[in-house]
Amino acid sequence: MAAGSPFPETITEFDTMFATDAQCARYLADLRWPGGYTCPKCGHTKAWMSARWMFVCSKCRHQRNVAEGTLLYRTHQPLRTWFRVAWTVCEQKNGISALGLQRALGFGSYHTAWQWLHRMRRAMVLPGRSRLSGEVEVDETFIGGVKRGGKRGRGAAGKTLVLVAVEVRPHRRKPKLRAIGRIRLLVIPDARAATLLPAVAELVDVGSNVVTDGLTSYNGLQLAGFNHSVSRPMAAVGVDPLPMCHRVISLLKRWLLGTHQGSVDHAFLQFYLDEFVFRFNRRSSGSRGLLFYRLLQQAVTHPPIKKRDLLASAIIP
Repeated sequence: MAAGSPFPETITEFDTMFATDAQCARYLADLRWPGGYTCPKCGHTKAWMSARWMFVCSKCRHQRNVAEGTLLYRTHQPLRTWFRVAWTVCEQKNGISALGLQRALGFGSYHTAWQWLHRMRRAMVLPGRSRLSGEVEVDETFIGGVKRGGKRGRGAAGKTLVLVAVEVRPHRRKPKLRAIGRIRLLVIPDARAATLLPAVAELVDVGSNVVTDGLTSYNGLQLAGFNHSVSRPMAAVGVDPLPMCHRVISLLKRWLLGTHQGSVDHAFLQFYLDEFVFRFNRRSSGSRGLLFYRLLQQAVTHPPIKKRDLLASAIIP
């Protein structure tokens, strides 16, 4: 591990830093309380950690599990297994499927690996995250296989509609060129104005410059407080009206097909989209260890998730 680095850079460093549950518990405590632990009952700042990873207040003897209230709480699994899953998820640039995780960590069943991955995906969305701003391209795309004899384009059956929002920024090295900034992806039921306008407001700051195609459902964006412009009101051969959106859509579909072989349950598609956004928005990170660090930071702010909560969160297209 590099001097002063709060996270491992390689699998060897990971094994050294997190060889025992005690090391994992201490690391977790530092993430949760970077300024030091404070007793929630009496406010005292002095405590020790017991062998069961409980902080014991030296004044009132109140006990608190280091993982209490976090995504890692009451899973009946060692903390090191949690850390290993988080590392495996972040170590590979394109992620890992449930089958791949099962094989890598030796889980007893595919469903167990699936549950662990979906818990990690919940932590990939930071509560209260900032919305996109500046110039933002917005478009929709369908996710799903080809259905023979089915309708093409908007309104196609057997597919899930996803709203795509992409920040457009000046290129860092070539200011005259444009580059992709942050992105957001959201499953939506249809492309009606009553759906699209609130969805755009959820993902993009009011006052931003929103660029769309000529779909009339977007016509109300101006009244909703956005600076709305239509990229290409009339058809023109060879001109891509929303190049940044279409590039992200292409990468998303390639990722779903490559990492997950296209076998994504559409009821849980939003959580796969959240993982793609988490990875894409951190694509310039020079270290996979930094992704691991960010994921654990967000995991300690996320409440516990039970199996029934995972299943109840499904979104039926």
